[in-house]
Amino acid sequence: GIGPWTADMILLFVLLRPDVLPLGDVALVRAMQERYADGKKLSRAELLALGDRWAPYRTVATWYLWRGLDPEPIEY
Repeated sequence: GIGPWTADMILLFVLLRPDVLPLGDVALVRAMQERYADGKKLSRAELLALGDRWAPYRTVATWYLWRGLDPEPIEY
């Protein structure tokens, strides 16, 4: 079925919504923990608090955090 992660991905990539923070995405959570907590686990409340600083452009922050995980640049 369609769960929260799938719904978030549709909002991000199909509907191009600018303010989506998909905390069900493992890569995003990992990137947030690496960048803001030296790799230590953050609670959902802490992740939400971090994401609140990026509103109303949490989608853009998500894209940058995802890209920061990949060491090799992508050619478009």
